[in-house]
Amino acid sequence: MATEVVTRAESRGSGKYEQLLARCKGMTPVPTAVAHPCDDASLGAAVEAARAGLIAPILVGSADRIRAVARDTGLDVGAHEIVDAPHSHAAAARAVELVRQGRAELLMKGSLHTDELMAEVVRREAGLRTDRRVSHVFVMDVPTYHKPLVITDAAVNIAPTLDDKRDIVQNAVDFMRALGVERPKVAILSAVETVTSKIPSTIEAAALCKMADRGQIQGAVLDGPLAFDNAISAEAARTKGIVSPVAGDPDVLVVPDLEAGNMLAKNLTFLARADAAGVVLGARVAIILTSRADNQRARLASCGVAALYAAARRRSGTLER
Repeated sequence: MATEVVTRAESRGSGKYEQLLARCKGMTPVPTAVAHPCDDASLGAAVEAARAGLIAPILVGSADRIRAVARDTGLDVGAHEIVDAPHSHAAAARAVELVRQGRAELLMKGSLHTDELMAEVVRREAGLRTDRRVSHVFVMDVPTYHKPLVITDAAVNIAPTLDDKRDIVQNAVDFMRALGVERPKVAILSAVETVTSKIPSTIEAAALCKMADRGQIQGAVLDGPLAFDNAISAEAARTKGIVSPVAGDPDVLVVPDLEAGNMLAKNLTFLARADAAGVVLGARVAIILTSRADNQRARLASCGVAALYAAARRRSGTLER
């Protein structure tokens, strides 16, 4: 029997992204600095999002290369501003500068390495740092789950401390509230659901829950430690005698470290045919991260959720300049 090869392009999702994108209808496209969109995937993602009315891209990079890619791929960039920058490093710095000047409310990664862009974002004097730890969220459309599922942090913080995790949780909570979830349910994951000194992540999970009780994390319902099965399945939680307001219905899964999060997100992507939209939080503006491997749904969803987040911050007066 032939072996079936599952790729990200084959993922179909289950309409959850479309529900989020429907909330963007009628919104003013968000000015977005796109750093170094100098290949077909990154330039195409920006143009697609602009065509969908999600962003108003400012294309920052080599003007000649951007126009050449547009010509070769049949993309129309005539309506979009191009800010010339000689190479990827200069494009990242200029894109960040546009945000600092207030000309852009979102930042979007083009065809440069994530580390190159993030180095400019976290630069102490000229970057986009706040008092929060920068962190990443995957917004997953998992066909077997009943709502969008956020996984954090699977891309930025390798081995976060307890204080880092407090910011990671609060970033995700603020993000979910911007997407319309009034009081997100947050599951703090570990290998087991009991607190033990043998597994440090269980102690940190318990500490995060107590921090929420004391107001150090606000706006959400937390529970942990929870093993993955107990977090996702209310039946599994009942079988183990776990009484939890989160089990079976989490909006956010907080992983112990980047390795666990990366494997979890890719497991869902390749085995459960989930789609994964990606956004970085904790800076002055949200940062849209897309990949060549992303399909069109995931690229648009990344732009859509970032646009909703920017609009919510603007309404609340928390958009930082």
